[in-house]
Amino acid sequence: MANSTKFIDLKVGFEVHQQLATKGKLFCNCRWIENETYRNSFIRKLRPTQSELGTYDNAALFEFRKMRTIKYFTGENSSCLVEADEEPPHEIDNDALETVLILALALHSKVVDEIHVMRKIVIDGSNTTGFQRTMLIATGGYIEVDNERVGVQSICLEEDAAKLISDNGLIKEYGLNRLGVPLVEITLEPVTHKPKELMLIALNVGMLLRRSKRVTRGLGSIRQDVNISLDNGGIVEVKGVQKLDQLVKVIEFETIRQQGLSLIAQKLKDEIKTPKSGVGDKVEDVTDILKGSSSKIVKRSLAQHDCVFKAIRIRNFHGILGYEPHESVRLGKELGELVRFYGLGGVFHSDELPKYGISVDEVDKVIRRLELIASIDAFVIVGGPKDKVKFAIDAIIQRLRMAVDGAPSETRAATLDGKTVFSRPRPGASRMYPETDISSIPISNSILDSLRDKVVRMSEDAVTTLVDKYELNKKLAQQVFDSNYFELFEKIANSTKIEPTFIVSKLTEDLVRLGRLGFEIELLTDDLIEEVFNRLDANILAKESITLIFEKIVKREAKTVDEAVSVLGINPITEDEVQKIIDNIISENLPLISEKGIGSQGLLMGRSMAALRGKVEGQKVNSLLKKKLEQLLDTTRQ
Repeated sequence: MANSTKFIDLKVGFEVHQQLATKGKLFCNCRWIENETYRNSFIRKLRPTQSELGTYDNAALFEFRKMRTIKYFTGENSSCLVEADEEPPHEIDNDALETVLILALALHSKVVDEIHVMRKIVIDGSNTTGFQRTMLIATGGYIEVDNERVGVQSICLEEDAAKLISDNGLIKEYGLNRLGVPLVEITLEPVTHKPKELMLIALNVGMLLRRSKRVTRGLGSIRQDVNISLDNGGIVEVKGVQKLDQLVKVIEFETIRQQGLSLIAQKLKDEIKTPKSGVGDKVEDVTDILKGSSSKIVKRSLAQHDCVFKAIRIRNFHGILGYEPHESVRLGKELGELVRFYGLGGVFHSDELPKYGISVDEVDKVIRRLELIASIDAFVIVGGPKDKVKFAIDAIIQRLRMAVDGAPSETRAATLDGKTVFSRPRPGASRMYPETDISSIPISNSILDSLRDKVVRMSEDAVTTLVDKYELNKKLAQQVFDSNYFELFEKIANSTKIEPTFIVSKLTEDLVRLGRLGFEIELLTDDLIEEVFNRLDANILAKESITLIFEKIVKREAKTVDEAVSVLGINPITEDEVQKIIDNIISENLPLISEKGIGSQGLLMGRSMAALRGKVEGQKVNSLLKKKLEQLLDTTRQ
């Protein structure tokens, strides 16, 4: 990260979306099931609708211009006619509503007197209706983080989106099993903190949700959208942050990107008197110039049906498109990301040409066609199907005109490596309008009073209970309470004879270590973990094998406990076999024993465990080895 980055000017707001653990979906009785196969499918084309004021939302128009066909798949017991938008929504799930009200009380928020369901226009295909149902539950409030209050803006209850299966640029495929699952959305007030401190805020919100015991767990069940702005610039919404370490990287990446775009904007202001006036004032078809090009990229594009190449004139922008104030922060790269969401491969621009097989002669012809002054002006070339190129040109011109203002307000998607890519313009007020199929829901003081006893316990009370009940020290009790495995720990501790301290160490310290090493601990489902501990409780596995089995699964070297056991070769071993292995190790190391006596036990223990690790508990091996070693030494002395 660049040394010049200043986090003091950074403002970050969180929107935490968490699936609720209810028996049914928000507007029907179907369940969230991870379908491996689907039963039926149907196709839709979605289009934007006008708001009550007669305007269209920019984000909806952007999605519409992609011209995608949407194919939906339905699974057994996980979707019905409600998800297919062939039947009106049922009444709101009472458990979901009760959970969000309890969370609102826990966050000291003011619950609204009457809940109204709203439609939020979404036509990216993630909802069959072309909108998402959402409702405001409460406003205001706070959460305490290290004795500091972080304000809450709003708390909403809404339905989750369909699950994206594939997208080939023409057809997007979704599974309807996740569509309609209840979500709580908690939006926090923007704060100015360092990334590590911001991670702590997100962690505390996650802990609050887990303490309620009313939310689902696992990868994808909680998602964080992060609103980031620098130096009071445009707000960039980053969607889809699922891990806390990813959160820090996203904030750091966006800080550098936005700071770089601010430097580009300053360069434009310093060097160009009217930087917006000459952007896109001339657009020419240059297909004929490039049709004989040796560029492989151009040849692939021209092989498509109805393909054209258009060049855009950009007055006074020479050197600006390729200017890189921070590594990988360039306007040219921003434009490439932009057109990819129209299904186009990218752009060529004058600051990087000739390159990619495009010759000097072809560049010169484009310059003459656009009537450019080569040392002052710039151009951008975009190619692909005619309709898509038309929309892409408008978007490029708009984006370049916004460049003088720094980082524009937009929605971006988080990548797994902690970077962000352009997704769509930020939606505005035109995307919301009332839901007419569901009546409003009054919330009385008596309803809220009846829920106050169910408000989430504070950490100290819960930790004290764990210390007393399971004889844990306070540190371990806090660790397991704050982890994703609190409920699972209680289930295993109450159903087995395994020491609670051992269970906690495996579920917290060992899994945290594996996560820090970069392994996918999400592959360890509750059922897999519980199965491992049940086998340990039945003396089928040794304590030493637990972490080894976990490692094989998170490394994708085994999918099941049986596969991990087989790969490790840690099937149960008889007492006689253990005795024989230890006897052989002693026999093979008699000179060492003769030289070091009882001092050889440490080395012998290491060699014994190399043969027996995961098959027999280390304590038992150590006891047997010590006994046999002492017997041998006593016999030698006699």
